[in-house]
Amino acid sequence: MEADEPLLSPLSQRISRGSQSVQVEIYADGEGGWILEIVDDYDNATQWENTFAFDEDALDEALRAIDEEGIETFIGPNLHALH
Repeated sequence: MEADEPLLSPLSQRISRGSQSVQVEIYADGEGGWILEIVDDYDNATQWENTFAFDEDALDEALRAIDEEGIETFIGPNLHALH
C-alpha cells in the first residue's frame, strides 16, 4: 500500500439485498475519523458528509440506510453503457 492511500477498514464489505449489491467502503480520514461511502457496480458513489468516530458506527449507518431507504437508492445509472 502506498503512503498516500487511505486505510481501508476491515469492516468494508459487499452488501446484497435481493438481486442488487453495493460495496460499503469505510476508510480512515487521517484525522482519527472514518469516512463512509457506498459504491454501486457502475462506480456511482454516495459519500456521507459527516465522519464517524468508529468504523463500526459507519457500518451501522450503512446498514441502516440500506435497510430503511432501500438498496436501490444507492444504485445509479450505468454511464459506461452510454458510450
